[in-house]
Amino acid sequence: MSGNLFIVSAPSGAGKSSLVKALLERDPAIRLSISYTTRAPRPGEIDGVHYHFVSREEFSERLGHSEFLESAEVYGNYYGTSQPWIESERAAGRDILLEIDWQGAAQVRRLVPDALSIFILPPSIDELRRRLQGRGSDSEEVIARRMAAAREDISHCLEFDYLVVNDQFETALAELQAIARAARLAIQRQQSHLVGLLEDLMRR
Repeated sequence: MSGNLFIVSAPSGAGKSSLVKALLERDPAIRLSISYTTRAPRPGEIDGVHYHFVSREEFSERLGHSEFLESAEVYGNYYGTSQPWIESERAAGRDILLEIDWQGAAQVRRLVPDALSIFILPPSIDELRRRLQGRGSDSEEVIARRMAAAREDISHCLEFDYLVVNDQFETALAELQAIARAARLAIQRQQSHLVGLLEDLMRR
């Protein structure tokens, strides 16, 4: 049985990255998909750890060979998710997590119908604004743009399979862990893992 494919999306400021990092630490059976990007590495970023940093030419070549499960242009840079890597990992029975926006999630769901999608919500729009302001690195103009983008992102949340509200961090993290556990207990997966036990229990 192939591994699960989890998609996690959220508006900026909802705490998605922190939740995903904590989930991966507590559930090492889940592997994070590392995206390809044409943007330059930021200070402290490591190739193959944070992103696969490639030239525009290499990205275009991979795109032409249909190597990306989803791809997008963001602020003039390109990002993409490796389809061969995900297919190989899932075929080996490993669970994979994609941390992408709602547009990328829509692309993946069309190509991978059994993917499980999760949207992280802030507890309120006021709290989202407070978190964005709390970063202390953006002007009010930038924050206003991020808030407008966040409202657009949130308008697509009902397209996802699960909604998790990140009010209390530990509660939200526990809910993410519960989704992962439930996915592994689905009848299609348990049936393949427990074939011997089921045959013994059902033997007349």
